[in-house]
Amino acid sequence: MAISNKTYNNVINTLKNVGNLHEQITTVTSGDIWQVNLEKNELFPVMHINPVNVQTGQSQLNYNFQIFVMDLVSEDENWTESNFQSANFLNNNQEVLSETLQICIDIISMLRQGVYQSSQDVDDINSPEYWVEQEYSLEPFSERFDNEVTGWVFTINVLVQNDFQSCEIPVIAPQGAGE
Repeated sequence: MAISNKTYNNVINTLKNVGNLHEQITTVTSGDIWQVNLEKNELFPVMHINPVNVQTGQSQLNYNFQIFVMDLVSEDENWTESNFQSANFLNNNQEVLSETLQICIDIISMLRQGVYQSSQDVDDINSPEYWVEQEYSLEPFSERFDNEVTGWVFTINVLVQNDFQSCEIPVIAPQGAGE
């Protein structure tokens, strides 16, 4: 049986759907990190998928992405009483880091459970599914745009099978070929 090769769109759509299924993530975007629309009233928390590269193997493609999970940091004048009870500083940066780290761990868990992907209608085409098996290093970040955001970024490698079938490449055959 031939392998149903997964495309870049399949992988991006699967990652987006994992984010959309998470009840704490409000917005899922993809593309260059500097294209994230933080200047307007984006709904937070945001999961952003930044493509890094694709590596080929003998019978697979390894898609590398940076996954950013971020939320707004609010200053103390916007806080409720519960914020003040747990705050040691002048903003809720620690709380945002804690919540966005848990979201990152949830994403990794969802992707490690490949069966979860296909059973939850995440646009997976045929088996085999996507594999993510490595250890992850999650790095905190803070950026000030029109809004101050903080969160975590990690690199994820999504391994998919590819049979590198040359029979279906859309090329014009040279004259005399196949005669």
